[in-house]
Amino acid sequence: MFYLDRAATTPVRREVLEAMWPYLTGVFGNPSSTHGVGDDAARGLAAARATVAGVLGCRPAEVVFTTGGTEGANTAIKGIALAAPRGRHVVTSAIEHEAVLESCAYLARFHDFEVTVLPVAPDGLVDPSVLRAALRPDTTLVSIAHADNEVGTVQDVSALAAVAHTVGARFHTDAVQSAPWLPVGLDVLGVDALSLSGHKLGAPKGTGVLLVRSGVPVEPLLHGGGQERGRRSGTEDVAGAVAVATALGLVGAGGAAAASGAAAASATATTVRDAVLDGVLAAVPGAFVTGSREHRLPGHASFCFPGVNGETVLLELEQRDVVSSSGSACAAGSTEASHVLTALGIPDEVARTALRLTFDGSLGDEDVPVVVGAVADAVATVRALG
Repeated sequence: MFYLDRAATTPVRREVLEAMWPYLTGVFGNPSSTHGVGDDAARGLAAARATVAGVLGCRPAEVVFTTGGTEGANTAIKGIALAAPRGRHVVTSAIEHEAVLESCAYLARFHDFEVTVLPVAPDGLVDPSVLRAALRPDTTLVSIAHADNEVGTVQDVSALAAVAHTVGARFHTDAVQSAPWLPVGLDVLGVDALSLSGHKLGAPKGTGVLLVRSGVPVEPLLHGGGQERGRRSGTEDVAGAVAVATALGLVGAGGAAAASGAAAASATATTVRDAVLDGVLAAVPGAFVTGSREHRLPGHASFCFPGVNGETVLLELEQRDVVSSSGSACAAGSTEASHVLTALGIPDEVARTALRLTFDGSLGDEDVPVVVGAVADAVATVRALG
């Protein structure tokens, strides 16, 4: 079986399970407790925080452990906007994850913020000049994802953040999809906050990290005992923190670490990705690639096949031992066309034919003809059904 839905989730790595295990068994204490059992847990939590900081090139105090990308985005957007607003204007893009769009909508509904949603080019890129034109003296926050989960387009976040900073606005980026592949971090990208999810990296679901630059105030979503330096109350999940820290260390998402095995895996996935993109275009009449070809995540190939039912193609592919998706797992089962694809100018009926193949460096050149053949056969079968 070819599991080609890694943008949705990844299996937990053995090294991660082994690192977690002591904190699920013998080292079970509450890290806030003032006794030896609690101290052991506190040391594990501190070590995990130091590991994340080392990989992502930030200070340990800038690391907040969360339950994943959704909590991280909510905390960054609502927390930064409400903590010390310069004004009540936030900016985002039309292709953001629902966690970002709904957080911005919440600010508009309940706190009288005005939200500007930037359009994107047909390849999914946000033009820095479009962002510049949207900024105002009262803009308090901009949130634009580093990479899109549905079409794989990678934004020039450094350039976008620099534009936002010209008016004094803070910048948050959702790095959930880019962290497994690209160098990310506050300084690497020049942002004020960055959120990522552990289960995209080989850690369990329910783990994640939010980075918040020192000096940036955050109004917490969860109030209580003041854990995580007051930014996220609640007894810390030490095993989860250890898990996501270990996974980040293995992936090497922080620039310098990405220069070894992670970079090699990325290069392999990029080569295979291009072969899959070209192979499907050659084998399936009418197919077209969604997103940017030039600025694209490794291991991400996405298409539309006008005239077919996308969900039926997925079922046909599974019969051929290829597990894939039509887009974001968070929108699975919805009858609505993808907001990402329609923002790229793709008509609703064509957007419903989408296919997303996402994989890691384990998919080799020798696998490409098998995958391309399965896609071509699946689409041909669905077309034959009318």
